[in-house]
Amino acid sequence: MESLAQLEVLCERLYNSRDSAERTHAENTLKCFSTNIDYISQCQYILDNALTPYALMLASSSLLKQVTDNSLSLQLRLDIRTYLLNYLAKRGPELQNFVIGSLIELLCRLTKFGWFDDDRFRELSKESIDFLNQGTLHYAIGLKILNQLVSEMNQPNSGMPSSHHRRVACSFRDQCLLQIFQISLTSLHQLKSDAVSRLQELALSLSLKCLSFDFVGTSVDESSEEFGTVQIPSSWKNLLEEITTVQIFFDYYTISNPPVSKESLECLVRLASVRRSLFTNDATRSKFLDHLMSGTKDILITGKGLADHDNYHEFCRLLGRFRVNYQLSELVLMEGYGEWIRLVAEFTSKSLLSWQWASSSVYYLLGLWSRLVSSVPYLKGDVPSLLDEFVPKIVEGYITSRLDSAQADIQDDLSEHPLDNVDLLQDQLDCFPVLCRFQYESSSLFIIKVMEPILQVYMERGQVQSGDNSELFIAEAKLAWIVHIIAAILKTKQSVGCSTESQEIIDAELSARVLRLVNVADTGLHSQRYSDLSKQRLDRALLSFFQNFRKSYVGDHSMHSSKQLYARLSELIGLNDHLLLLDFFIRKIATNLKCYTECEEVIGQTLGLFLELASGYMTGKLLLKLETVRFIISNHTKEHFPFLEEYRCSRSRTTFYYIIGWLIFLEDSVALFKSSMELLQQTFAALESTPDTLFRTDSVKYALIGVMRDLRGLAMATNSRRSYGLLFDWIYPSRMPVLLRGISHWADTPEVTTPLLKFMAEFVLNKAQRLVFDASSPNGILLFREVSKILVAYGSRILVLPTKSDIYDHKYKGMWISMTVLSRALSGNYVNFGVFELYGDRALADALDIALKMTLAIPLADILAYRKLMKAYFAFMEVLFSSHLAFVLGLDSHTFIHIVGSLELGLKGLDANISSQCASAIDNLASFFFNKITMGESPTSPAAISLARHIAECPALLSEILKSLFEIVLFEDCSNQWSLSRPMLSLILINEQMFADLKAQIIDRQAVDQQPRIASCFDKLMTDIIRSLDSKNRDKFTQNLTVFRHDFRAK
Repeated sequence: MESLAQLEVLCERLYNSRDSAERTHAENTLKCFSTNIDYISQCQYILDNALTPYALMLASSSLLKQVTDNSLSLQLRLDIRTYLLNYLAKRGPELQNFVIGSLIELLCRLTKFGWFDDDRFRELSKESIDFLNQGTLHYAIGLKILNQLVSEMNQPNSGMPSSHHRRVACSFRDQCLLQIFQISLTSLHQLKSDAVSRLQELALSLSLKCLSFDFVGTSVDESSEEFGTVQIPSSWKNLLEEITTVQIFFDYYTISNPPVSKESLECLVRLASVRRSLFTNDATRSKFLDHLMSGTKDILITGKGLADHDNYHEFCRLLGRFRVNYQLSELVLMEGYGEWIRLVAEFTSKSLLSWQWASSSVYYLLGLWSRLVSSVPYLKGDVPSLLDEFVPKIVEGYITSRLDSAQADIQDDLSEHPLDNVDLLQDQLDCFPVLCRFQYESSSLFIIKVMEPILQVYMERGQVQSGDNSELFIAEAKLAWIVHIIAAILKTKQSVGCSTESQEIIDAELSARVLRLVNVADTGLHSQRYSDLSKQRLDRALLSFFQNFRKSYVGDHSMHSSKQLYARLSELIGLNDHLLLLDFFIRKIATNLKCYTECEEVIGQTLGLFLELASGYMTGKLLLKLETVRFIISNHTKEHFPFLEEYRCSRSRTTFYYIIGWLIFLEDSVALFKSSMELLQQTFAALESTPDTLFRTDSVKYALIGVMRDLRGLAMATNSRRSYGLLFDWIYPSRMPVLLRGISHWADTPEVTTPLLKFMAEFVLNKAQRLVFDASSPNGILLFREVSKILVAYGSRILVLPTKSDIYDHKYKGMWISMTVLSRALSGNYVNFGVFELYGDRALADALDIALKMTLAIPLADILAYRKLMKAYFAFMEVLFSSHLAFVLGLDSHTFIHIVGSLELGLKGLDANISSQCASAIDNLASFFFNKITMGESPTSPAAISLARHIAECPALLSEILKSLFEIVLFEDCSNQWSLSRPMLSLILINEQMFADLKAQIIDRQAVDQQPRIASCFDKLMTDIIRSLDSKNRDKFTQNLTVFRHDFRAK
């Protein structure tokens, strides 16, 4: 007992101590209980004899880990299950809640993992009824068991393949879930008059878990509130068609308080989303809908519970579900539709007035109204929808609420202003244009009516200096909201009851006001306020308007189909064609780029608009006719565009020069290219003339960062052999020494090396076959030699630098970009690499050596932990094993085994692309083995001899990979089965005895009655397969593997 007392002390420290060292010591001491199978009996002893809840918790959580991670014998698992049920029945009521929860989780995990192993595991839902027939404390335990069981069956586990999880979940759904849902409903009826709210909450939670079950394996994103139709099985039909099923949840909402009332609404949200085809006929479905409408109508009339924010939000979601599952034509036929739609309209209006409180909920209501409006054209018969009466009021209410929020936001110091996240804002406004265009004329008149006086105030404040700018900030915020709303309206041309011509005229009326605002915002005192946050928000709203206007009226396909709009714009503000409007856009873009020096968001969005305009073929050609664009191309300096000098905006330089490059190469003029490069040429000249003693100064540092970002942008814009040739001839050979000096002097500074290496990664990328030199040209070889020099200069220095706290930024990032550079250069198909060895040139050997040293310097755990590093590493490995296998085989055995082991880890990863790359690398290795060793008389080439030596060092290497491949194909949901089949055949043909042993292992692991069937599956796998790796044989094996996988998994 003394040792048990010591264990209890350790458990207390593990769960309660604030001293991290003390906690770590306790954790290490107690780890054996969760990792060593021999300690399972000790855990039972602790549960029987320990006095503290922390010791009980240790025993329970340790058993849970043992059950999840280890393959325990069937009898042992059944014994633990029986023990737990008896333990909960006897001692459950006296235990702490967290201990009960852990024990129940263990019981349910055992049930799930043993579901197909023994029928007794499937009896848990029935056995829990024994708890429900006892006192209150046992009743609670019974409901907790059922709650946890449904959760356990619905959630994938790390210790169970996803395909097996799905089979268990489907079996549980078909055999138990309906019964458990019935238990929850029965409990709700029994507990309706009970004062124990905790039991009510557990019963409601159980109903919610049943209705939220992943019935068809769609793996809905749990972080999202949105979900599609609930695919309840047909066997539930009678239960859901009973009136009492829906009514019990409305009753509980009425009689209970939060959080019970909120869970009632959550259940109703899911019931409102039940698939249409579940119901017997339209009459029963209409009856179900009528019940939902009556229940929501009662809540709207009484307002019961809606003062609670969670209830309010969930009720808005419930109303929003009407738009997903029911058509307007169905709703209008309901007896109480008129009163219901009036109450929903009043509720929506009140919600809009309470925007501070209901801001996150109102979008469900707007979604409902937009769906109803969208259905109007399909409404048949004479039954009025009443939308004409209510929608205009909702539109006006929403706009008014946004303007009111602008007034209040000035007074509040909010960490996240609603106007700051433009992308989220546009998403939220997605459904609003449908409402505006429903009664477009009245909606547009209202927008103009509220906008004109605010615009007038804004114009006046631009002329007169004032000490108090609060009124100006409010005006700008209001204008930003209005512009965002107009931008959202222009995003879609869909309209109900409005002709295309009249719609274009109204679009022109709204657009003219915004375009007039653009002129006002950049004149007078406003032209001195680009550092003000409210001004930046307004300009971002204007950019959103430009982007949406361009998509609807300036794109290549819409330039000749908008005559009404341009005629009206000509009358209002004198812009009568596309070229004038484009010039207006470009002048605003130039103004933003000139005046915003520090605001990354505005610069980024401005460049995004500029890129959209430049990348359209017709709009790009038109831009080149504009003087403003010609000026930008000729004068891309920090004097004209100060943001280029601002380090915070340095990433935007790449986009800026990408656009400039795009426009230059669009015209295909050598003279234009040369004149545009003069400014960069001056920078390079200054760097070339800088002595080594001054090359580590800040001026050189920022010059290098800037010019590398600029060159990368230009390189990204070269999409043809001709345009790439212009840039290549400009850079090579005269300017490459500057890059080598830069990487040599600044290897320890990632701010410099990252843009330089990223430029090289872009420069060596053979996209669109742009790197195709003449047959007699040595340029491909010369380019690779420069790549080799830069990689060796960087790698040799970064490897000896001391490790800093942020190792990714200081080392790993540069290393993975280096791998990408080399991978792209090796796979670009523009270099004959045999030349290097033939002429004794070390460029290839040095590049491969330094890249390998960098990869080996990174622990495998870190490679797998950083996504970008992992992608670059495995892409590099694929290229190595594909084109430079002799280099890999020439390594020492320890390194070779390490690399091949990493490929096996990549196979097992979740990323299908990486898994396919690893499969390709392994296939190349196995094919080489088969062709040179298995089918050869004896290994003769140095590479074959090296491979034979490596395999002799680690005989199990290839068999382990083959085993992993079979496990992935048979037990995982692999989307890249074709890719995995390639190395599987190669490995099988290398050593058929290895395959026979693996086959025997897999068959032995199956249940005895299943073994003959599995053996038959394996026999069919090799049907018509010969000892060859030609494409026909490979394809036949891939077909056999698909059938094999299907037959193996069928139980």
